[in-house]
Amino acid sequence: MRTFILLSGMIALSSVAVAHDPATHVQSNAPAVFKQFASVAGEWTGAQDGHPVKVTYVLTGDGSALMETVVPIEAPASTMITMFTVDGDHLLATHYCSAHNQPQMTANQVRDLSNGVAFRLTRVTGMKTPGDYHNTGLTFVLDDSNHITQHWTYAANGKTGANTFHYTRVGK
Repeated sequence: MRTFILLSGMIALSSVAVAHDPATHVQSNAPAVFKQFASVAGEWTGAQDGHPVKVTYVLTGDGSALMETVVPIEAPASTMITMFTVDGDHLLATHYCSAHNQPQMTANQVRDLSNGVAFRLTRVTGMKTPGDYHNTGLTFVLDDSNHITQHWTYAANGKTGANTFHYTRVGK
């Protein structure tokens, strides 16, 4: 009996050791991909719907968030901000839209920014009616160190659509 108890205890302890073995734990790629996001810090230019924009990326919050600021050159009052952060094993993007709402999006399948990171709508705040225009997704691709492609999806009044924007790093 004593041998059985001792053997049972050893098996239980070895199971706990395996469960907490870092070699068996799958690590999230979100922190590494966020470092790729951080590499875009700086000034960029591009166009949205044929209108020139200035885009700035700034690390803030002691490096815990990347703030994207998009300023339409012809209408600076329509400036929009998107905040990118890590939350455990996924990335978050909160967009402060000129449509006066705030879509909050999550990327759960986080692999590599050069292959694109797809954010999907989790919730949206600030809408006055369910039919209000709001973004429903964002795919962010770092084409190379000097070029970004963003593909945004949206919904308004029961209809959906998409826009693709290309940005180039200033001075490159």
